[in-house]
This record gives sequence, structure tokens and C-alpha cells, in this order.
Amino acid sequence: MTHRLALVLIAFLSATGVAAQATEATPETGTENAENTPQLVRSGLDADPDAFLWVNRLIVVFADTPRDPRFAQQMELIEAQPDDLRVRDVVVFTDTDPAAQSALRQKLRPRGFMMAMIGKDGTVYFRKPLPWSVREISANIDKNPLRQQEIRDRRQP
Repeated sequence: MTHRLALVLIAFLSATGVAAQATEATPETGTENAENTPQLVRSGLDADPDAFLWVNRLIVVFADTPRDPRFAQQMELIEAQPDDLRVRDVVVFTDTDPAAQSALRQKLRPRGFMMAMIGKDGTVYFRKPLPWSVREISANIDKNPLRQQEIRDRRQP
């Protein structure tokens, strides 16, 4: 019985690897592969949130220092499932320097650790004082009317 289970797992894992290679986009198809996708996590110190209007959703992670355990935990959670955020057109900005007074910091006015989401329309949809998993972030994004419209548009031929 355990041998069959091992064979099934091996077959499943190898099949998913083949499927992943087959679905990898090439430059000839005009779509981007993982090497050509924009960087998910960026510094928010010199970011202009208005430059992303109607293009990307922004997740902004603030802390007073990069050594803040909540900041480290949030970044680990984000880096564990980056593709779930890329599918939702998310760019993550980090700001761990309160003295810099970045445009994002002036707009959102965090105190200590804070994670916020700015929608494609520039609206601040949520602010959280604790780290959230990518699953929680994705579920919250998927409730957004603009995201629901994007999902409906992708379903249509």
C-alpha cells in the first residue's frame, strides 16, 4: 500500500512539473515568463503611488525598522506565495525608514507596523496592524468590485 502511494505521489509530482514547463510562456507568444515579470517587492521610499493608478494594486508594508518582527513575518508570508499576488496585479512596497517621509508614508500616516492595500483606483481598501497571510490578502482583494469585474472579463471569450 505504501509503495502504491509513493508511486502515485511521484507520478503526480512529475506530471505537475511537466505541466508547469508546458505552460511557461515564451517570448514568441508575447506573454511574460517568470524572468520577465516585474519585481514584486520594491522599496517604497521613492515610490509615487499615482504612477500605479489603474495598473496595479499596492500592498504597502510599513515598520519603524526592518528588524521589526511583524515586518519580517509579513515579508516571509508575501515571499512564500508571490504568484497569488502577481495574478491580482499587486506590487508590494516596503518602507522601514520613518525619517525619510516618503509619499506613501505621508499619504497613509502609519504608526509603527502597518500593512495597507491601495486599489487600482487609488482608494485605500484596508489597513492592518498585524501581518496577514497571502490567502487573507487575496480573499480581501477578490471581494473588491473591480477585481470581480476582472474575473468576469477573463471568463468571457
